[in-house]
Amino acid sequence: MKQASDTIPVTEHLALLAERVRLRILRLLESEELAVGEVAKVVQLPQSTISRHLKQLAEAGWLGKRSAGTATLYRLVLDDLGPDQRHLWVTVRGQLGTSPEFDEDTQRLAGVLAERRTDSQAFFGRVAGAWDNLRGDLFGHGFTAPALLGLLPADWVVADIGCGTGNASEHLAPFAKQVIAVDLSEPMLEAAKKRLTGQGRVDFRRGEATALPIDDGEVDAAVCLLVLHHLEDPASAVEEIARIVRPGGIAMVVDMVEHGRDEYRHTMGHTHLGFSETQTREMMEAAGLEHITIHPLPRRGDAKGPGLFVARGTRPTETSITSQ
Repeated sequence: MKQASDTIPVTEHLALLAERVRLRILRLLESEELAVGEVAKVVQLPQSTISRHLKQLAEAGWLGKRSAGTATLYRLVLDDLGPDQRHLWVTVRGQLGTSPEFDEDTQRLAGVLAERRTDSQAFFGRVAGAWDNLRGDLFGHGFTAPALLGLLPADWVVADIGCGTGNASEHLAPFAKQVIAVDLSEPMLEAAKKRLTGQGRVDFRRGEATALPIDDGEVDAAVCLLVLHHLEDPASAVEEIARIVRPGGIAMVVDMVEHGRDEYRHTMGHTHLGFSETQTREMMEAAGLEHITIHPLPRRGDAKGPGLFVARGTRPTETSITSQ
């Protein structure tokens, strides 16, 4: 049963706020009204665990809740708190500061809200003519991004650096003149070859990202997906990527944004805990690339890892060098 917050000893409130997960939940619910499942997606814990925390916070008067259809929505409204409780939260919130964990919560929250908007739009689409659902039923929901690869010039040669099992090469091969897939691991290359059996446009080469088995300017574009954080010297790899791209060609890197998950060093052998925008830009500029753009990628609510970014730069042409 919910108690009036002013009858609960401050020590009990402090005990509730001593649990970091509950602090993260309160921080989220002060900014947005969320359902249990949405909070679970952002915090990345089971719904049963989140339900327990929400119940404790609601019973202690920290949260208000309302029903919306079959869902229960929770919200922290500062003005609804008692004076002592409000003062306590403002004090605690002011001491939280910033952290990679809070940053990731904020990014995942944006993804959850985007999914909510998409669901709403899909609902009105069904009312208006059911086109979105019909299109999804007929063709699936994942064809848009691969289809846009058709914008790739058909005469381009593209390098897939650190190709792994061939995920990127598989998407690129139907649209490029040739894909050069490079990886240091022989088992990875074998898996990629098996995956791309019958795809004659892929040239598999074994080599390191910092010493690529590709000639200067041999490719029109090079992509490097989730590789740099494994390397001792990622800047050297970016220099190699720039070297193999023809003048005017494109170098693209996808990797993790800077984060604080130190356990990745031990569980997955990561050398770097992502990269800041400044670090990424400095590496690309040092490699001689120009027209550099860096964008965070949209986050799905069910994604458990850190956020990702895509960085793109072009190798200068003789004309651009002369004009500088």
